[in-house]
Amino acid sequence: MANNGQARVMFALLVLSILALLCAPLLMPSGYSWLSNTISESAAQGVAHAWLARVGLMIYGLAVIWAAVAMREFWGAGARVCHLVFGLCMVAAAMYPIRPWDVNADYDVTEDYLHSLAATVMGFAYTFGVLCVYFQHAKSSRRARRFDLIAAAVATVFPLMMLNLPGLQGGIQRIMFLVSYVWYGREILRFAKGRGG
Repeated sequence: MANNGQARVMFALLVLSILALLCAPLLMPSGYSWLSNTISESAAQGVAHAWLARVGLMIYGLAVIWAAVAMREFWGAGARVCHLVFGLCMVAAAMYPIRPWDVNADYDVTEDYLHSLAATVMGFAYTFGVLCVYFQHAKSSRRARRFDLIAAAVATVFPLMMLNLPGLQGGIQRIMFLVSYVWYGREILRFAKGRGG
């Protein structure tokens, strides 16, 4: 499949993932707030209609895995491995849901732990993967390199903001996800146009 065909599929998967994650909060039971509850909590254990957020996370992971494989000659080895790990961890985070936000609800401690582990590794993999691409963009425009740095900074600073602003952690995480979607979308478009390095 040509670069353009693969890019269309990857881009379509990103859009489907975004739509699923945008719609998921609409199906959540009362007590869920898109501002204070995270995306993972809309996919939490024992929550009605959590399947939609899980599907959204799964599709996002699969899109990035596809990108890491399809763009093997476009991205350097370091970026490729980091983004592959990111995609695999996103799929794992969807498969092993976090505990419900209701503190009185029962949940599987092992699944919650595996979700947290996957999310932590995912954050590091994404940040290092973006930085690998930043160094690869030496011949690219300043704008491309600047956005790489912004994406890496958001992935580093926003999780700390979420810890310090629990009432806003859902909104903060959604901005962080938006930046990552835009970053991957930009990389897919560059791949389709053959603008590597």
